[in-house]
Amino acid sequence: MVAVSPPSFWPPFWRGFRALMPLWLGVIPFAVAYAVTARAAGLGVGETQLMSLTVFAGASQFAAAGLFAGGASALGIVATTFLLNVRHVLYGLSLARQVPLTRTQRAIAAQFLTDEAYGMAVVRGPGEPGGLSFAFLLGAELSLYVVWNAATLAGALAGGILPDPAALGVGVIFPLAFLGLLVPLLVDRGAILVALASGLGAWGLSRVLPGGLVVLLAGVGGALLGAFLVTRGEKA
Repeated sequence: MVAVSPPSFWPPFWRGFRALMPLWLGVIPFAVAYAVTARAAGLGVGETQLMSLTVFAGASQFAAAGLFAGGASALGIVATTFLLNVRHVLYGLSLARQVPLTRTQRAIAAQFLTDEAYGMAVVRGPGEPGGLSFAFLLGAELSLYVVWNAATLAGALAGGILPDPAALGVGVIFPLAFLGLLVPLLVDRGAILVALASGLGAWGLSRVLPGGLVVLLAGVGGALLGAFLVTRGEKA
């Protein structure tokens, strides 16, 4: 019997890395805007950069900078950022079912996980040779991590002379990117129904709840609806 060697780490890693590169155009101004906000809130260049290196969560970093400027307590800042990122629990549960990870790999993947990397992993990962792998996922994650931190440093050092990122109209890039990731998943009526129900649910919840909880509740609701439809289809 001929032993089959495991696939190389680097080819899928670089495929994942390159898959996220089209989103750099949206990440760069977002990171610069965060850096300018953090500096205006009184954070130094080192503190601004350290948050990007360790937290790596755009919305949470914006919120933390604003709360810091407003004199919020450390507990208040931690609680707010936790709520904004609680949706990552769903991402982790989903990925755990699709790719085998060691304990160390789970810790690494969790640290660098983002909405964009998760979306790319679940859409493009299954088409990889051998299916979704840790290498592809990590490549996608680090692609955004590198550019986010580079743009943070640029914004922290030169934010005062850079144009307002909001005026460039790049905010539309992320919604369009996620729409592009969603469309290939709409392969039947059940998937379309789940997407519509989740979207409408998120829209309604966003009127009364913070963003992190909205994504979590809409995601759980969509998952339950999808499971119900699949179960009913199997019984039919």
